[in-house]
Amino acid sequence: MEEGRRLQKITRTAKDPVRLRRAIVVLMSAQGRPASAIRTLMQVGDDYVRQVVHAFNERGFDALDLKWSGGRPRRISERMRKRICLIARTTPAERGITAFSTWSLAKLAAHLRRIRLVTSISPQHLARILTAGGVSWQATTTWKSSDDLRLHRQDAEGLGPVRRPAARRAGDLRRWVRPAQPPAA
Repeated sequence: MEEGRRLQKITRTAKDPVRLRRAIVVLMSAQGRPASAIRTLMQVGDDYVRQVVHAFNERGFDALDLKWSGGRPRRISERMRKRICLIARTTPAERGITAFSTWSLAKLAAHLRRIRLVTSISPQHLARILTAGGVSWQATTTWKSSDDLRLHRQDAEGLGPVRRPAARRAGDLRRWVRPAQPPAA
C-alpha cells in the first residue's frame, strides 16, 4: 500500500518525463494490467514495460531515476592535459618559435597539432583545459621581446614606444608613458 501511494504521488508531482513514464508503467502493472495494455496506452514496447517492472522489483524506487552515464570518453588523457599546461607555461621562444613572443589560444592549439600531441583541439576546449590546470592567459603587449633593433635602441635611449594598458575602458584616456629623463649635467 505504501509503495502504491508513493507511486501515485510521483505520477502527480514528477517533473522528469522519464521518471513519470516509469512510475506510470509500474503503477499500471501493480494494478494488474497486462503488458500489452500498458504498451498500447503508454506507446512503448513490450520489452520496455518488462525492463521497467523487473528493474523496479530488483532496485525499488531507484529504478525510476535516470542513470546518467558519463557521456563520451575523453579523447585527451589526464597526462596529455598536464603536458598541454606545461607547454602553455613556456614561451614560444623556448620551443624554438620566433615568429611570436606569447601564446594565443589559437596559436597554442595549432602548435599542439603540429607537434602531434593532439589530432584536433579547438581554442575553446583548450581554454577549458588551461583553466582546469590553473593556467591563466591574457592579451599582452609584445614590444618588449621584439626583434626590432630600432625599438631596442629607442628603449635604451628612453624614447621607447608609448605603453598603453592591455584593456582600456571606454573613456579612459590615460596612457603609460615613460617619464622624461632629466638633462645631463
